[in-house]
Amino acid sequence: MTAVGVPCDVRRRPLRLDGVYVPQADSRLLIDAVERSGLASRARVLDLCAGSGVAAIAAAELGADRVTAFDLCPHAVRCSRDNARAAGVSVAVRRGCWSAALRCAPFDLVVSNPPYVPSPPDGGPVPAAGGPELSWNGGVDGRIVLDPLCRSATALLRPGGSALLVQSGLADAGRSLTILRRSGLTADVVAAQWVPFGPALSARADWLERTGRLPRGCRVERLVVIRADKP
Repeated sequence: MTAVGVPCDVRRRPLRLDGVYVPQADSRLLIDAVERSGLASRARVLDLCAGSGVAAIAAAELGADRVTAFDLCPHAVRCSRDNARAAGVSVAVRRGCWSAALRCAPFDLVVSNPPYVPSPPDGGPVPAAGGPELSWNGGVDGRIVLDPLCRSATALLRPGGSALLVQSGLADAGRSLTILRRSGLTADVVAAQWVPFGPALSARADWLERTGRLPRGCRVERLVVIRADKP
């Protein structure tokens, strides 16, 4: 995995990826937003849906005082721990989701690359997607994780804290903004990028077209990073 013009070491170092989501354009877009924001420096950081741990490691390398990472998948927990150790940074990796992370709150910065791919109820796994189904399958509307994550953001943050969340426009970024704002946070899109479909969306493209979620023949998605700030 590579990034252009961004010095953070984690994107130039091989990662252990056994059975976890392979970092792609969404991970790079999120990490770039973290770096450009300067929010990780001297911060207490939470990485939700950590996967390989790439965002947590980046936060540590960008000067965070303390980094905690959560993921439901035991493979992800092991990979994140091994990758942080190989990177020479301290990351406390735990198994669990946002509700478990609430017991560790509040944080200065929350980062997340959650599952957001809209998927049919009977869709099944996509082996080429590079990780277990739970790492990318966001349910029929792509929001099975996004909705509770956005609702819990304000409780995870200290006053003055911020969250950076990456998702696909196919999972209704406007709804994420609405939920975050209704919870008392200011929220806006701070980065965006059009990218070709990866394996998971390619496997779901016909279903997305049939259900009106995707214009016929379209095979690109708009990734966005949303920043939410707590007053």
